[in-house]
Amino acid sequence: MDFGFGSGDEGFRAEAREWLGGHLVGEYAALAGCGGPGSEHEGAEGRRAWERELGAGGWIGLGWEGAEGAYGNRTASLTQQVVWAEEYARARAPGRVGHIGENLLAPTLLAYGDEAQRRRFLPAIARGEELWCQGYSEPDAGSDLAGLRTVAVRDGAGYRVSGQKVWTSLAGEADWCFVLARTDPAERRHRGLSFLLVAMDQPGRIEVRPIRQMSGTAEFNEVFFDGAVAGHVVGGEGAGWRVAMGLLARERGVSTLVQQIGFAAELAEVVGEAVRCGALRDPVLRDQLVRQWAELKVMRWNALRTLGAAGDAGAPSVAKLLWGGWHQRLGELAMRVRGAAAALGPADWNAQAPYELDALQRLFLFTRADTLYGGSDEIQRNIIAERVLGLPRVERT
Repeated sequence: MDFGFGSGDEGFRAEAREWLGGHLVGEYAALAGCGGPGSEHEGAEGRRAWERELGAGGWIGLGWEGAEGAYGNRTASLTQQVVWAEEYARARAPGRVGHIGENLLAPTLLAYGDEAQRRRFLPAIARGEELWCQGYSEPDAGSDLAGLRTVAVRDGAGYRVSGQKVWTSLAGEADWCFVLARTDPAERRHRGLSFLLVAMDQPGRIEVRPIRQMSGTAEFNEVFFDGAVAGHVVGGEGAGWRVAMGLLARERGVSTLVQQIGFAAELAEVVGEAVRCGALRDPVLRDQLVRQWAELKVMRWNALRTLGAAGDAGAPSVAKLLWGGWHQRLGELAMRVRGAAAALGPADWNAQAPYELDALQRLFLFTRADTLYGGSDEIQRNIIAERVLGLPRVERT
């Protein structure tokens, strides 16, 4: 792909920068840096208001193919989407609480949903008014998603959903959840699944339990469904696996470049710490920091190379292997730079705040999960082996 920014892109960059400068003020400026990995719980209400601010400005849904401006969203080319993402990250704007609806559900509805579903849900997402979470993983069906056990039974025009989902980000804040459930009990594995849309406000039928992590925060949740009503099925009953895989294929692209801007900021913080504490004088640590910098550049160019490319079955798995391992090594390096002082918290222990951590300590603890969530490294290597190299498939029961 011949990737480059043209004059139109730079004009779009100036517009984005001006808008962010004029709106990321006051209460929103106080949210700068909130809501990144490991701190998704921070400033939730303020970030929800910021989502509505973005919607009023037309900045939600820039990449919605087939819905150019139809729901109040701006029209933007692929390179302009990259420009917006870069400017957003560089302005240290708050972490998005609406990204699951905007970047995962909306493109899925445009590809597989019917017109009534698009009219019902896309305008609310574009205005930043309705938030979504993703009901895929289960205790015994994480990377092996086809092993899920959540069931949905026909009830009139809709379904009753029962089962458990886990590692569900933003479940406590979300208005809706898209749930993959088994609607045909006679089928097994990926057959007989349906992609359902479930309202989260169903007292007594949906329970959300935060999962406390070793970083001391609760970024994810367990969600229990007990006869919850689902009034919408996307793509038709039994087509859930096809729809779900289409959605997962969208978890890459522009968002990968945004993620790397955040990585660059974290790397700069680790380098700054190395300078402050004198660790930069150690030639081994210095070499490791340079290697992290070089690998981040390689990831950026790989992301640009594959941006917008279709039909590359291994690209998402390669990208996940690259950034998961890189980020985990950065967390380890952050502690190595500090030496023994890395074991000390930023404040003395007390009963009111027994688990104080600073940003680099949270980085280290959070990144232990990078090679597991979103599909473990083992699963990614299996995908590459089977779909790219043509090796025999792993037998799954």
